[in-house]
Amino acid sequence: MVINTNVGAIRASRALSESTGRMNTALARLASGSRIVSPADDAGGLAVASKFDAQINRNRAVQNNLTSALSYSQTQDGFLQKVSKALDRMSELATLSLDVTKSSSDVADYGTEFADLKNYISDIGLKDFNGLSLFGMTGIAVTKDSDGDTWNLNGRHLNGSDLASVLSIDVTYSLAVATLSSAIESVASHRAEVGSNIQRLQFTNEQVGLLNENLQRSVSRIKDVDVATESTQFSRYNILVQSGTAMLAQANLLPQLTLRLIT
Repeated sequence: MVINTNVGAIRASRALSESTGRMNTALARLASGSRIVSPADDAGGLAVASKFDAQINRNRAVQNNLTSALSYSQTQDGFLQKVSKALDRMSELATLSLDVTKSSSDVADYGTEFADLKNYISDIGLKDFNGLSLFGMTGIAVTKDSDGDTWNLNGRHLNGSDLASVLSIDVTYSLAVATLSSAIESVASHRAEVGSNIQRLQFTNEQVGLLNENLQRSVSRIKDVDVATESTQFSRYNILVQSGTAMLAQANLLPQLTLRLIT
């Protein structure tokens, strides 16, 4: 029996310190909901999760870009619908003006409406979306993934050769009906291109969203704490801390037994 070195108390103190540290770790995990409270908990897992988190944030930015491009294309389609409707009416006016029973005054009235519709179409060709021309640009690049890769939207100038020929005629032009029919077909093709843009943008947005879902699932497996398991560990170490504290108190009483030898 010795007094200066209490080996039992030293061992009990070490065990108590370890149990306390593990209990505090379990408590921190339960409080934060994260399995990785500090890098030492899982250095490799933290590196992978950090990389995935960065990719998730980039994907969200990509989705924002895709949403803007989708709004741009939908605005294009909305204007093209109006252009198509205006061309339909212009072709109707051109056909009505061919009626030999119509007086020159009647034809002039048709011409007034025809001219207004031409101005309307010409104005639409100059519209923009947040400063970006809706119909005066082609090959607009859109971000499609978190690596910064892009693809170009289908498109053409609205006031191209077909519509330009429409804007240069009047209701009495002999080939007005044929010119307008060609323009109507051109606008229909333009709408088909815009429609394909909208479809691809929607599919790409869904694809990026699905990728983010899977990335978040992977991050969850790495970082999120299993509450049931960690609660069990916390209860275990809590009991060990309490018993370790009691045993340390008992170990500290052992040197007092030497007094019996002295007395």
